Amino acid sequence: MQQSYYRRLGDRVFRVPRIKQWHIPLPTVTTQRAPRRLSPLLLVYGFLGLILVGTVLLMLPISSKAGQFTHAVDALFTATSAVCVTGHVVVDTGDYWSGFGQVVILLLIQLGGFGFMTSATLLLLVLGRRIGLRERLLIGETMSLRRLGGLVKLVRRIALFTALAEGIGAVIFSARFWSEYPPATAVWRGVFHSVSSFNNAGFDLFGGFRSLADFQADALVVLATAALIILGGISFVVVADVLAVRRFSRLALDSKIVLITSAALLAIGMIVILLTEYSAPDTLGPLSLPQKLLNAFFHSVTARTAGFSTMDIGSIADYSLFLTILLMFVGGAAGSTAGGIKVNTFGMIIATIWSSLKGKQFAGAFGREFKTQQVNRALTVVMLSLGLVSVAVFVLTLTESFTFLRLLFETVSAFGTVGLSTGIVPELSMAGRLIITATMFAGRLGPLAIALALIQRQQPATHRYPEDQIRIG
Repeated sequence: MQQSYYRRLGDRVFRVPRIKQWHIPLPTVTTQRAPRRLSPLLLVYGFLGLILVGTVLLMLPISSKAGQFTHAVDALFTATSAVCVTGHVVVDTGDYWSGFGQVVILLLIQLGGFGFMTSATLLLLVLGRRIGLRERLLIGETMSLRRLGGLVKLVRRIALFTALAEGIGAVIFSARFWSEYPPATAVWRGVFHSVSSFNNAGFDLFGGFRSLADFQADALVVLATAALIILGGISFVVVADVLAVRRFSRLALDSKIVLITSAALLAIGMIVILLTEYSAPDTLGPLSLPQKLLNAFFHSVTARTAGFSTMDIGSIADYSLFLTILLMFVGGAAGSTAGGIKVNTFGMIIATIWSSLKGKQFAGAFGREFKTQQVNRALTVVMLSLGLVSVAVFVLTLTESFTFLRLLFETVSAFGTVGLSTGIVPELSMAGRLIITATMFAGRLGPLAIALALIQRQQPATHRYPEDQIRIG
């Protein structure tokens, strides 16, 4: 029987039934742990592990033509140069390494150029594994993207684009080498050179530390190599944007800056090299005018982190060396196979300077404004990169006996993962080789790790301090 009770409301009394209260258990509330921040060290550890594996393999007797163990420092130097797609060598790739060693170097170039996390993602796709949020974040950062949707599809397209470009290059080079080498050698050198060119690695199999000097007058080899270097150096994102839009005015701001800055640097480099080396007997002097134009253009292209050379870099004038240093320091596009501070960063800084000179309050280009945070990141990357190069050169001046300009050239070449050399790398001491090795590794991952760390540390401003002025000039 239902119980009741009485309740008074003013002068009247009401009979109110008592409702039996049932105990309803509340759902258990579980607090989820906040997602862990993406650590830049994960990328560093990935590349470091790949380098260590390559070092061990290259140390084995099977990797050298002489069938003997390779010194650990030389193997480490070569593996780092391959993974960081630099091209610096202490022993000639074609003369010293056996077929097995050359295959190891080629795989290291491919994995390093394509990106460690991108390669790992493809492996997961092959194994049928699901790509989680953490992997998507890593892929996005390694390719300088800020969106998570469609990353796996994008990686597939990048793999297809890479295979297509390298495949076409391999066919062209193999056909060209067919008349000079046995068929198997021609195909292998064609494949190796194509992969090395597209990944901006600079490794070659022609022996004698000559690089492409034997093909100085061969327009097919020079132009095909330059085309692969440019395609690999401007990033798939820009290529896809150009193919999808097909009108410069509709391109993304990032694509516009990459294309304009790259074209300007290529033109300036070509003109300066042509003028300064036009009559030099050891470089462009003996060549005909078309060949001078071809090689001046190629030098401007390869200085953007490729490392191939058609003339003796040690014989060019000091002012040409200095220009090459500037080109190597800038490098290629973000998210590409190239190194350096990236043309995106350099183009943004130049546009910021131009906006300041014109008296604009906010920096921008092509009718768009830059985010203040991105300008600050660009300045941070440039200043830290300059600091790294300065420290490396300072230490090298203490351990080596070469001129300052030569040491600066080799250091910037290592930092920009270029691989151009004045010829002093094989003569460096063990300490010097280790310094260059560390510089290559820092140059490949340093700007990326710095940018990633800055992005993670960015927090919304809860308050602002009063403004004040600093005297400039």
